[in-house]
Amino acid sequence: MIPPAVNILFGALFTVATAIAIGRLLLRRAGVDLYREEQDLLGFIAGSAVLSLIVFLLSTVGLARKGVFLVIGTLAIAAALRFRNEVRPSFAPLPRLWKWFFAAAFAAFTVYYLITAMEPEYSADAVAYHLNFVNRYNRAHGFVRISNMYASLSQGIELLYLFAFAFGRHSSAALVHFAFLIVLSLSILSYARRAGYPIAGICAALLIYACPIDGMDGTSGYIDVAVAGVVFAVFYLTQIWDGERKTALLILIGLVAGFAYAAKYTAFLAIPYAAGFVLWRRRSWKQAAIVVLCALILIVPWVAKDILWTGNPVSPMLNRVFPNHTVHPSFEASLTRQLSIYSLKSRWQIPLEVTVRGQELGGLIGPVFLLVPLALLGLGQPVVRRLLFAGTLFFLPYFLNIGARFLIPVLPFFALALAIALSRFPVLLAAVVVFHCVASWPPLVGKYSAPYAWRMNRVSWRAALRVQSEDSYLAWDDNYGIVRSMERRVPAGARIFSLSGQQEAYSTKTFLSAWLSAESELLLDIFQCAAFPDYKPAWIRTYRFEPRQLGKLRLVETARALRDESWSIAEVHLESGGQELQRTPAWRLTAKPNPWDIGMAFDNNLVTRWRSWQEYEPGMFIEVDFGKVQSIDTVRIEIPTDQGGAVMRIEGLDGRGRWQTIPATMAQTDLPDVGFLGARAMAEIQSRNIQYFFLRTGDYGAKAVLKDPAAWNLTLVDQFADGRLYHIDAPSSSLEK
Repeated sequence: MIPPAVNILFGALFTVATAIAIGRLLLRRAGVDLYREEQDLLGFIAGSAVLSLIVFLLSTVGLARKGVFLVIGTLAIAAALRFRNEVRPSFAPLPRLWKWFFAAAFAAFTVYYLITAMEPEYSADAVAYHLNFVNRYNRAHGFVRISNMYASLSQGIELLYLFAFAFGRHSSAALVHFAFLIVLSLSILSYARRAGYPIAGICAALLIYACPIDGMDGTSGYIDVAVAGVVFAVFYLTQIWDGERKTALLILIGLVAGFAYAAKYTAFLAIPYAAGFVLWRRRSWKQAAIVVLCALILIVPWVAKDILWTGNPVSPMLNRVFPNHTVHPSFEASLTRQLSIYSLKSRWQIPLEVTVRGQELGGLIGPVFLLVPLALLGLGQPVVRRLLFAGTLFFLPYFLNIGARFLIPVLPFFALALAIALSRFPVLLAAVVVFHCVASWPPLVGKYSAPYAWRMNRVSWRAALRVQSEDSYLAWDDNYGIVRSMERRVPAGARIFSLSGQQEAYSTKTFLSAWLSAESELLLDIFQCAAFPDYKPAWIRTYRFEPRQLGKLRLVETARALRDESWSIAEVHLESGGQELQRTPAWRLTAKPNPWDIGMAFDNNLVTRWRSWQEYEPGMFIEVDFGKVQSIDTVRIEIPTDQGGAVMRIEGLDGRGRWQTIPATMAQTDLPDVGFLGARAMAEIQSRNIQYFFLRTGDYGAKAVLKDPAAWNLTLVDQFADGRLYHIDAPSSSLEK
């Protein structure tokens, strides 16, 4: 039996070697004049772009398998080895003292990082979605629909992880990310040597490599360091092109720029940057177009996937522009507000939070980066101006999410600009870098950061080499224990609705975690209708008017929400002559917005309701097409108490095909108490192919269940720490009627 550590290392090294091999072939084809030190660095990034695209195509047809990956990698490496003896010039030697300083610091951090990357993965976002999706794709040998908004994001880096995961699972993926950290740091040094600033390059490379957030992120199954490596490679390649002006190099730049988008939406600025740079330097629309068209090769597959599966080409964003049934606009708006401020009272707190404290914004970049404004001292040098321009451009999306790790893609530009600006003061520059390395040494970061900052802990060789088992190493983490418990208790194929997220990367089960998709938000809304009185239908608004012969009827919103409140209707009843009209198959129901859920306003179900899932505003409507002319004189609407500000009017389509407002009198009365709805809510959730319900004792609404789970038709299956796993029992006959 092959030791797990061998599989881990093989998966990562084989992936990296395959990417480098493909990159070498691309660079040779492009005829780029590179220094020997640049070949594998830029080759790795370019090759990663193509390898990611290959894995995308394989995943589309269900061929993302270990054996297929093995053949592709072997062929690529064999083809590249044909040119291994190609002679390329080297950079001028580095100053000896600086060279040994760099080597010593780089080696020390590398050992620490390598152990960390090989340890079992437990970083929050890595196990919640980055590697969760990789795990799902690996089991299915390709793409599968996942009810999670993050699954709609471009996942170019995750597909590289999939290649490695097939051999060495989670830690192999983390090691691939670590390779990007190494390549990024050495690329900074390499570019600086090409530009004539080798000492500044050494210093900037160490500023990035030792940076606490880079080390933490770059040894986990995250993607931010990889994105930084891709973005910097676009900058690097454009600078090389500026000296050579080869058309073939534009193709390579376009592919890498497109890979930036495939890696992360916010890195899309690499495309206008690259095309704009070419246009600025050559005034040639044709050459700029080459960059854009080649970038589309990496972009179009992700856009097409989102259109086919969600109807939104940039899902999960712009959901009001591209209405769809997978992500609600209200969730997007709420998440955008949350990510733009986190728990800070003011954005003026950001500098200290991201440099020194590291708790509120998820990590820290180190106190030395407070000196970045000193980079302006180097504005007289063209290379500094270009670096600051690129850094500022890629900084623009930062305020969409002010977490510390979202600064990672811009740090290389500012670090190198700062180092070049301070290179006129070599003693000061040396002191800055030494201080940064000492202050960033993982065991020392906790001496000044906030207690719960996201930072590295002690490393364990035993865990990294799997002398200590994965289960034993992760035993401290209740979240891991909960998932492993559910893995044993829940049968294959069952689906679990959870009020909070899970470490799904270690599970084969299907979770629907509250808020992460439109589907799970609907389940949460059904649950909350039973858990909280304010969610129940409580009022009846009755609209009476003279009998009308109508083919269609609309209920139109006329008010505008003063706060974050969506339009919500639990039930609509239509009457004629005191008799309720029964819904028939001929009726056609629609709504604007959210036509997908309109049936829930006409299903006579106390625990479901139609919602606009965005702030209500004038012009929203619900429409009934009767399929024939129908006499009607009364509309009754059941609504919860949170709809006090909604004001509606009735419109009808007359015999001439014109919509007209129908004068009506409105009376609002209390709806008789509908009583306890817990069992009904679980019956409705179960009808949506959910067999299990999971909550934590601290979840919002959990207390309502914990009082009497049996009343909810729930049977306790297992409990672990603060988690409770319930089976949803079949509804009683009284509920089925």
